[in-house]
Amino acid sequence: MKGSKRTVRAVMAWAERQPPKVKAFLAVVTGMAALVLLRFIIHDHDNLFVGAEACHAIGISVLIYKLTKERTCAGLSLKSQELTALFLAVRLYCSFVIEYDIHTLLDSATLLTTLWVIYMIRFKLKSSYMEDKDNFAIYYVVVPCAILALAIHPSTSHHIVNRILWAFCLYLEAVSVLPQLRLMQNTKIVEPFTAHYVFALGIARFLSCAHWVLQVLDTRGRLLTALGTGLWPSVVILSEIVQTFILADFCYYYMKSLVGGQLVLRLPPGVV
Repeated sequence: MKGSKRTVRAVMAWAERQPPKVKAFLAVVTGMAALVLLRFIIHDHDNLFVGAEACHAIGISVLIYKLTKERTCAGLSLKSQELTALFLAVRLYCSFVIEYDIHTLLDSATLLTTLWVIYMIRFKLKSSYMEDKDNFAIYYVVVPCAILALAIHPSTSHHIVNRILWAFCLYLEAVSVLPQLRLMQNTKIVEPFTAHYVFALGIARFLSCAHWVLQVLDTRGRLLTALGTGLWPSVVILSEIVQTFILADFCYYYMKSLVGGQLVLRLPPGVV
C-alpha cells in the first residue's frame, strides 16, 4: 500500500514538472482512458447520468454535515449555491413539462437540499460567511447563458419557451461552480469538507460528460441528430466537456493532497 502511494506521488510530481502543453495532453489521454474503461465496465450508459446526480447529492450531503456539525460556512460560495438552485429549478420545471422520470426525483431532492444550504449560509451561519471573498459577479454568467439560450436551443416540437429554458439551465450548470472556484482562488487554502464537496462535483461533471460522449459513440452520431438540428447538439457536448475541464485542475490537486495525507488543500497560484 505504501509502495503504491509512493508510486502515485512520484507520477504526480513528474506530471507537475511538465510544461502546460504536456499537462493538457496528459489530461486528455487520462480522460480518454477513463472513458474507455467506463464503456467496458458500465453497459447501460444512462446509469452514468444517474451516477452523476448521485455524486452531486453526496457532495451536498458533505455540505449538510459541515453546516450542522461544524456550524460554519467558511469557504463556501453562496453565489454558487444560488446558481445551482437556479439551474436545478429551471431543469425541474422542464422535466415536468417535457419528461418525468427518475432524474426529476433526483433533481427535486438536490434542489431542496441546496435551498437548505442557501438558508443556512444566508441566515443561520451568516457570521462565518466570507462575503468579501465571494466576489464573483453572477450576472457575468447568467446574462451570457440567457443570450446563448435565446440563440442556440433545441429544435424539438416543444414550446419555444420550454426549449429556451432547457438550454439556459444546461449552459448555467456548466459554469455554476465558477463563484466557488473564485472564492477558493481568493483564499488559497481549502478546508477538507469544502474540498470533498467540490471534488464530488468534479466527479459528477465527468460522469455526466462520459454519459453524453459514450452515447454519441454507441449510436455512431445518431444521438446528435435526435437532439435536434443546427448548433444545439454540438453545444450540448461542448457544455459537458467545459464543465469537466473547469474542475479538472482542482481535482488533480485534490488527489495529490489526498495521496500526500494532507488534511488541508493548499492551491498554488493560477489554479482554478
